[in-house]
Amino acid sequence: MDAPTRSNDTFDHVLPDGTTILIRPITSEDRGRLLGMWARTSAESRRARFMGSFNLDESNVGRFTDLDPALQYGVVATRGRGDAERIIGVARYERDPDQRDHAEFAALIQDDQQGRGIGTALVRQVAQAAADAGVRTLTGDILSDNVRMLNLVRELGLEYHSDRDFGGVVRSDLELDFTERFLDVVATADQEAARAALARFFRPERVAVVGASRDKQAIGGLVFDNILQGGFQGVVYPVNPNASYVQSVAAYPSLADVPETPDLVIVCVPGRFVNDVVDQAGELGVKAVCVVSAGFSEVDEEGEARQADLLDRASAHGLRIIGPNCMGLLNGSDEVRLNGTFSQTFPAQGRVSMSSQSGALGLAVLDHVEELGLGIATFVSVGNKADISGNDLLQYWEEDEDTDVILMYLESFGNPRKFSRIARRVSRKKPIVAVKSGRTSAGVRAASSHTAAISSGDVAVDALFRQTGVIRTDTLEEMFEVATLLASQGLPSGDKVAILTNAGGPGILAADALESNGLSIPPLSDRTVDQFREFLPAEAGIGNPVDMIASASPESYRRSIEVLGNADEVDMVFVIFIPTGTTETDDVARALVEAKTNIPDDVPIISVFMSAAGITPELAEASIPSFAFPESAARAMGRIGQYAAWRRRPLGQAVDPDGIDRDRAREIVDAALASTDAGGELAIGTSHVAEATDAAGTDGGGPDDHGEADGHQGAGDGRWLTAAEAEGLLRAYGVTLARSRVVATSDEAAAAQEEFGVPVAVKVAAPIHKADVGGVVLGLDTPDAAREAVDRIRASLIDAGLEQHADSYLVQEMVGDGVEMVVGVTHDPSFGPIILTGMGGTLVELLRDVSVRITPLTDRDVDEMLADLRMAPLLRGYRGSAPADVAALRDLLFRINAMVEDVPEVAELDLNPVFVRDDGQGVVAVDVRMKLVPVR
Repeated sequence: MDAPTRSNDTFDHVLPDGTTILIRPITSEDRGRLLGMWARTSAESRRARFMGSFNLDESNVGRFTDLDPALQYGVVATRGRGDAERIIGVARYERDPDQRDHAEFAALIQDDQQGRGIGTALVRQVAQAAADAGVRTLTGDILSDNVRMLNLVRELGLEYHSDRDFGGVVRSDLELDFTERFLDVVATADQEAARAALARFFRPERVAVVGASRDKQAIGGLVFDNILQGGFQGVVYPVNPNASYVQSVAAYPSLADVPETPDLVIVCVPGRFVNDVVDQAGELGVKAVCVVSAGFSEVDEEGEARQADLLDRASAHGLRIIGPNCMGLLNGSDEVRLNGTFSQTFPAQGRVSMSSQSGALGLAVLDHVEELGLGIATFVSVGNKADISGNDLLQYWEEDEDTDVILMYLESFGNPRKFSRIARRVSRKKPIVAVKSGRTSAGVRAASSHTAAISSGDVAVDALFRQTGVIRTDTLEEMFEVATLLASQGLPSGDKVAILTNAGGPGILAADALESNGLSIPPLSDRTVDQFREFLPAEAGIGNPVDMIASASPESYRRSIEVLGNADEVDMVFVIFIPTGTTETDDVARALVEAKTNIPDDVPIISVFMSAAGITPELAEASIPSFAFPESAARAMGRIGQYAAWRRRPLGQAVDPDGIDRDRAREIVDAALASTDAGGELAIGTSHVAEATDAAGTDGGGPDDHGEADGHQGAGDGRWLTAAEAEGLLRAYGVTLARSRVVATSDEAAAAQEEFGVPVAVKVAAPIHKADVGGVVLGLDTPDAAREAVDRIRASLIDAGLEQHADSYLVQEMVGDGVEMVVGVTHDPSFGPIILTGMGGTLVELLRDVSVRITPLTDRDVDEMLADLRMAPLLRGYRGSAPADVAALRDLLFRINAMVEDVPEVAELDLNPVFVRDDGQGVVAVDVRMKLVPVR
């Protein structure tokens, strides 16, 4: 669960023990609830909160519930719903009216709920709200014997300073700067919470199946039978009010009648009964419920309402949900052996874990895993992902000792920014292989920005996976090919492949396929060639590929593999065998197994047995993957080679450029969004960058992880900035722009040109596509030329019916030296801010030589963006031209990254063209279009 589930300040928070609480702002309606919590709080806790005697009653409770939003903010943690909702914790801040960037904070937690992380969660929320309101320092006065609160301050992850006075009070000042350390502390807490929650699902001792049926063809009967037949190492209770026995096991009419509280409840009843079952489970103290039943958000509005109610009930009890509308879950470990799905296929224990959004697909997946002999550690079908999400599962599998490889079938993202943080960390330890459906667009929105047209949809998914090290495959078949390699052997230390074959044709096919998948086929060293000449016949081709010819014996295979596997110039050995009638397939397989023991562990062996007999069991037992054809093996090797290279590269670092005036930027944004003058027209359409992204396809998926959605309003909200506003915001972030002036008349344009004293361009100042309407004239080197240009543009606008834009013009010095590039931003509804750079100018959408990344960018992201471009040689100096100022271009990208992270209202930005001048001369942005959209 990534929360928020309801709004940005009302959300379910997962505690370290894996259960949840609701965090929301306090309201005047909470008077009775707050008094109720006060009654459940000890005198000692009250003394610690108020540093002395204090009594909360009807006469003063309003001081803590009816707050002045300009100076005060309060949040509560609750359990229960409706009239049964109970406050179990409260925290607040109050600003100093004379020093508004300072505030005091305090918290009180019900005694029986202390020590569970509730206070930490509440104070973090208070700190976030305070920072959003402009507070820079939170101060708390804490009694020196209030150990829990002093520990809370230390564990928040914020920088703090504490001073002890002589009255037994410690004053702690929290600096509201959410650094990488803070994010790491929060991430660690999230990991702990996810592991605790999912352990109840994957490693239960007591399971109840509600809806267990005597009919093994019914879903409830099938799930119950699969648990029995799968060898579950715990106890399973069938719950069925209409049967005394289910499949020879004593049944119970309700959960309340089960002799022990289950660790896990699997629900297989019709959808209309599910929510009441969840309530019953919650009342018993059950903390994990898997809802197999359908009839929720996947069907209609009534189902959506039922799913919302399901979440409300689960939240009220602090329990977690897998599903609804899912296939269930299983754990293949011999210690557990739980098949809580309706699949009768239960693979043997393996080292691969998988999640799938599609239940039907899960059935086929388990069959395929069994066929491959791959084995399974854990599998879960997340269904509608109402609660437990892919992000939760990643955090569980990250430290799961039974999982080496993670597979994910994804249909949608809802919180890709959190996925990015988690996957980037997990991929450093374990490979993540993903198939993301929905590569094509079901409908491309009309776009008016270059950036958004190039960088959204599937392009954004690719950028996300590349930044996080996720191995993306196009098909499920390819996913399992990659998984087979990953599960069998270690990662290669490089990309150099040696090919060994007994037939020339397949060797050539393999070489072509390997190189097309990003791997290299190096020449063999003289030392390696000499070793081959000692035992291969003169007719053999001793190059790379090594063609031992059709008469090659098992012994030749063994010796050749050992030579190649120990050669310094080889990182992987690719072995091809075609039956020729002179050598038995099983004998060659045994030769590979023997050779494997005599080469380093970090040199994988991949085999291709082009035989109707299929894979020999000896290879599978020795963890040597085998394929039927070279192309599929090469494709999987290429994916793994790219991942291994990603793992070898160091992590990037965040860059915070100097010279940024964030306060000035905030003033400009607030004033622009509040403005209703002529320049503040509503935004219609999008920028050129938006067109470039959307043409690549949109994601089409729904919310994930409780649907943390993009914070922007609809596309029609917001406004394009005037030239002066856009330039002011960019200059606040240190972006160098061409010298310019906004004018209203032709005479003012002439005066501006004369003052600049250099050739200028005159452009319509409105945020429209200037070239499309004759709105730009270049190379004006006299005042009269500038005057005539304004008159000409005004006439063109009137002819085009755009006279509303004919009241302001931009006079700008001409900049023509340097490499012409584009830098842009679009705000994807799922992925958040996306930054693009590449070949600029009017042909940006036609050439599409661009690179895209999701923010926040690291220095490594920026370097890889530039290296990916086909026009990169122009930046380095091409055919005698001087190298461009790449350092200044990198700095520009860091500044744009800082701007969109600080100012989430920036929905679209085009800097096109940006001239990257010769090395040491900097960059200059010439044309600017920027749209702001209010944040919810």
